[in-house]
Amino acid sequence: MKNNDKNYKISRRKALASVASLSAVAAIPTIASATDRESNSLSPASSSAPIFSLRNSGKARQFTTFDLDTKEKAYPIQPGEKKNLVNYQGAGIITRLWMTISGWFWMHWEPQTYTDPTILKKLIIRIYWDGNENPSVEAPIGDFFGVGQCEYKQYLSKYLGMSSGGFYNYFPMPFSKGVRIEVENMHDKVIPYVFLNANYNALDTLPEDAGRFHCLYNAGTNPGGEPLTVLKTEGQGKFVGCCLSMQGETKNYLSFLEAPEYIYIDTEEKAVPTIVGTGLEDYFSGGWYFREGTFNGMYHGVPLKDALRSMITMYRFHEEDAIGFDKNIEMSFINPRPAESLLPFKFSSTAYWYQKKASKLAFALPPKDKLVDWYRIKDVDHQSIP
Repeated sequence: MKNNDKNYKISRRKALASVASLSAVAAIPTIASATDRESNSLSPASSSAPIFSLRNSGKARQFTTFDLDTKEKAYPIQPGEKKNLVNYQGAGIITRLWMTISGWFWMHWEPQTYTDPTILKKLIIRIYWDGNENPSVEAPIGDFFGVGQCEYKQYLSKYLGMSSGGFYNYFPMPFSKGVRIEVENMHDKVIPYVFLNANYNALDTLPEDAGRFHCLYNAGTNPGGEPLTVLKTEGQGKFVGCCLSMQGETKNYLSFLEAPEYIYIDTEEKAVPTIVGTGLEDYFSGGWYFREGTFNGMYHGVPLKDALRSMITMYRFHEEDAIGFDKNIEMSFINPRPAESLLPFKFSSTAYWYQKKASKLAFALPPKDKLVDWYRIKDVDHQSIP
């Protein structure tokens, strides 16, 4: 890798609409996406330039795991190994991050290879901005791309998705001094091959209001009535969405979806939330426990629902409704029903936001033996049909 450290059933109409939206994806409002002709510095006034415009967004480049010398496309990551996939010095904006890995499905070309879908929970991605010693992104690869149930589930949204074996992220990711993308294999047996292509625009400087992309992972067991916190950070920034996977201990139980969002903005006072909703599925723009089942929308959707096994995965992204904060923000889902009437559930979540500078994440990863912590895991494999 030349730029990197060497150690490193939806309808046709819906599908086409979702894919088409990806081609027109723009930066969030505070992140400009075009440059003037005289330099590789972003010009905020040009952020909505039409696709036919010849104004260049910096110098188009791509990080990749393909090695021109060896012709190898991917890196095998041994159990317990950490490897840098990207280690770059300079300024720029990642505009598309695509990855895929082996290990979660049966490989017909190597039929004796050990596979296990929990690798989706045990392969960790970390992203460091501008030389920061703490990652601004740290999450299992499945959760980072939207599904935390140890199951690959195809879905298409504007910013994140799993598309026929691949994983993609179209959130723009600016950096002023450099970027490092690391993966760590915390599985004891699976040796995944990791592929990566990340398009970026190399720049001389960024606009002053370009925030740093963050992803906070949280997971655990909730007895039913405790707050489920998905976001907590200090500083100035803008919250742009979250993904949430949940599973009840009791089969055919979804009452955890009664919990509205409580969002506290620029305050330590928790008596009255700044923003409150009417229910968890309502926050994700559904209703009645998503009674019509799974769907994929540009900004919200339910990639997975298995009511019998009390499993559900949801996403929502904020664009025009992005939530800005100047000092701090905290977001939790809290069930208003009496605690004694609620049953336990497990969850894992990822929250996405931009912050003025790269900041340390509020929660650490669970211990290795708690990374996979579900009541039930479905053994699902997908084979394409010729």
